[in-house]
Amino acid sequence: MSKIKTFILFIGDIAVLYGSLILTMILRYGPADFDYRLFAHIKPFSLIFIFWLLIFYLADLYEEKNLRLGINILQTFAFAIFISVIGSIILFYLFPSVFELTPKTNLVILTLVFGFIDLGWRFGLAKIFISGGLKTRIVFMGDSPITEEIKLYLQKNPQIGYEIVSKIEDGADMVIIQPSAKNDPKFIDFFYGLLAAKIAVVDSIKFYETIFQKLPIEEIERGWFIEKITTRRRAYEFVKRLTDVIFSIILGIIFIPIGLVIAVLTKLSSRKGPIIFKQERVGLNNKNFVLLKFGTMKADKGPLWTNKNDDRLTLLGKFLNHTHLNEIPQLYNIFKGDISFIGPRAEDKKLVEIYRQIPHYEIRHMIKPGLTGWAQLNYKASASVEEAKEKLKYDIYYIKNRSLMLDFIIFLKTTKYFFFSQK
Repeated sequence: MSKIKTFILFIGDIAVLYGSLILTMILRYGPADFDYRLFAHIKPFSLIFIFWLLIFYLADLYEEKNLRLGINILQTFAFAIFISVIGSIILFYLFPSVFELTPKTNLVILTLVFGFIDLGWRFGLAKIFISGGLKTRIVFMGDSPITEEIKLYLQKNPQIGYEIVSKIEDGADMVIIQPSAKNDPKFIDFFYGLLAAKIAVVDSIKFYETIFQKLPIEEIERGWFIEKITTRRRAYEFVKRLTDVIFSIILGIIFIPIGLVIAVLTKLSSRKGPIIFKQERVGLNNKNFVLLKFGTMKADKGPLWTNKNDDRLTLLGKFLNHTHLNEIPQLYNIFKGDISFIGPRAEDKKLVEIYRQIPHYEIRHMIKPGLTGWAQLNYKASASVEEAKEKLKYDIYYIKNRSLMLDFIIFLKTTKYFFFSQK
């Protein structure tokens, strides 16, 4: 159901974009020569619309949780349009031979028309999802901490399209059960009967994963990992390693001038601190390696966790941390094979010893750590055991679902931090 709703929203945005272009032509030129005007604009604006849709995706405007009226969503929507317009202007002027026109007034009119119509489309669709026939009625059988977490989230986000009912007889479309219930002989025949009645039966861990795109590590037993986690994916690992080598070389060459400037500035900003900061981290199969970064601190003594207001950071170090330019030397780690572009964050070996108290923490070391990853995108840098536990939920989701497609999605979403603020 979630994919269907996203598809409807996406197709609707495409329709609104082209509808807005038609209205722009009518408002600007009137009915005279309409066919000619539309034909002249349809090709260049189709290319621009692809860019707009990509920006909307990077801004998370195709996530169901953001399909609601609120000041934060309105700000994100407005900023996404602003970035889209600026990008469009740059593309029109950089590639005039491709677009064959450089519209000014038309782009302004299109932006205004699209903004108003698309907002109406999105919030109208949210109303349909909340009150219309696309709603799925669900019953929870059994209680657990994650059940309460799911219920609270669904109640706060009715636009996702789920309604909680108390009994199956209330018209339930889906029953959420505890995983252990599937193996209980007392319930097998009952669940089988639900299938015949066209009522879906989903275990709470799977439903939690679908809703939050993470996994509830408190509820998962070791048997789940044996069943769900694939340890080797040879073709995927080969392509990923090849990609790492090729792009680490290309980016390494591109970033050489910037790296030299940062090295000089780092030395000038902290004469006692190192230009290249080296730290032992834990990688694949619990093997230690030396991670490289540009130095950002006056001294590395103090708490193991670093936050953005850490007084050990130099002024340049704060900038490098915020922009992640301090991680340029890690391209060498990627080339060597210590880490990949995408994977769980490699942690300091001292922190790993602390984090081992978290259930199933060792699973994250079954694959290479990464420069960016699913957990890094969805949760802030951890500064406590509890926060590390929350990030692990996303790491295990990535390990379970890792693929070239998911890696590409992570790459795209990482680029959004050039435009949108981080969590």
